[in-house]
Amino acid sequence: MDILGIDIGGSGIKGAVVDAETGELLTKRRRVDTPEPSTPQAVADVVNGIVHHFNWGGPMGCTFPAVIRNGVICSAANVDSSWIGTDAPALFERTTGCPTSIINDADAAGIAEMVFGAGRDQPGVVLLLTLGTGIGSALFIDGHLAPNTEFGHIEIDGVNAESRAANSARKREDLNWEAWGSRLNRYFQTVEFLLSPDLFIIGGGVSKRGHKYIKYIDVRAPIVVAQMRNHAGLIGGAMAAHALIQGGADAELDPAVLYVPEYD
Repeated sequence: MDILGIDIGGSGIKGAVVDAETGELLTKRRRVDTPEPSTPQAVADVVNGIVHHFNWGGPMGCTFPAVIRNGVICSAANVDSSWIGTDAPALFERTTGCPTSIINDADAAGIAEMVFGAGRDQPGVVLLLTLGTGIGSALFIDGHLAPNTEFGHIEIDGVNAESRAANSARKREDLNWEAWGSRLNRYFQTVEFLLSPDLFIIGGGVSKRGHKYIKYIDVRAPIVVAQMRNHAGLIGGAMAAHALIQGGADAELDPAVLYVPEYD
């Protein structure tokens, strides 16, 4: 089934038409800068522009960098605080006219990687971390997603971890790869102590340059780069929307609670 995937981030909003059953992007990706300020209607207007770019009128699967409960945005670390309390599907449906589902952006990327990518057939505890404007996290235990984890916001050395270890911090402070890798090492070691994952997956745009910084991270668990790189969120958002559609109009399935080995 073809679904328009929309990946909303703190710095950019991306869209592409996705075959939700194969994970294949059917169009070239469209990217637009996240507006400033990133208020709900301003973001919805950008999403509407992407909808029109693809001349799209079908279902849409959106991702968003926040804790999401029943479609309502419950946090806003890297977007405008006015998002808190917003019914995101209702907003996007009203603005675009497209049936819409919404899921945490890192959870979406994790779903895509667990079904089609680096986490496929991986048992045990898998933790995907997206390194971008912030640090997103998606935790899987034997294929089950624990939705809305926020391990990017744990406190390390008295500060919010993502404020020092996100890719935005590397850019903001003009850190070289070794200096940033040292910060990532502190972060990954702390997370490993807390969760003892069997596998780390690194996602986000900087994942394509993993060879420059992964060598500075010293943890027991293997670290691999997300196979779908920065497309994982688009694909996972479309997959979550597809799961809801498969469940029917009366389905109580939350797209953030997928058991990925049984997706097909």
